[in-house]
Amino acid sequence: MIPANDLALFVAASIALAIAPGPDNLFVLAQSALHGVRAGLLITLGLCCGLLVHIAAVALGVAALFQTSALAFNLLRFAGAAYLLLLAWQAFRASAGSVPQDSGDGVQRGAGRLFTRGVVMNVSNPKVAIFFLAFLPQFADPARGPVPAQLAVLGLVFMACALIVFLAIAWMAGKAGVLLRRSISLRTALNRVAAAVFASLAVRLIVTRS
Repeated sequence: MIPANDLALFVAASIALAIAPGPDNLFVLAQSALHGVRAGLLITLGLCCGLLVHIAAVALGVAALFQTSALAFNLLRFAGAAYLLLLAWQAFRASAGSVPQDSGDGVQRGAGRLFTRGVVMNVSNPKVAIFFLAFLPQFADPARGPVPAQLAVLGLVFMACALIVFLAIAWMAGKAGVLLRRSISLRTALNRVAAAVFASLAVRLIVTRS
């Protein structure tokens, strides 16, 4: 068992990290403002499912590969950057009419696509795996039992904290975007802003180093 005081410190650190501006919460913010609360929820669920992949990678030691292999790290980050640039291009070319309202059928029909978008966005970022590799072991202790099991538990706790924070971001951004999406010109502007966010995240991923 992880001591309560260590767990409380880990939760506080996890919430602070989830709130701090980063690729994932900016992604949720942009998509929620553009497509509504339900879209933000689906993106958030996708991102958190992507975290499961990184948690498993850290627990099994696979994440160490990205820290030691420049080829593996670069292949994954360039794939992620290419995906973000594709999203940026799609958002830039989208018409105002292509932005669905929060209560419209567009979000329902695209639920799987939005969820997948969140999964791909998270899994294709090797910095998440390396972050977990550096962060989670600080709260694990071999004296308390198998380290992989502790890392898995800590990863799930982090995911729960991120889920709560991202859902709050999705709700606030989605509600704030309701009025904006009622105006054709502002909806077009939202598409352009989303494209800029995706492009900036792609550049950030390209210039990052292991």
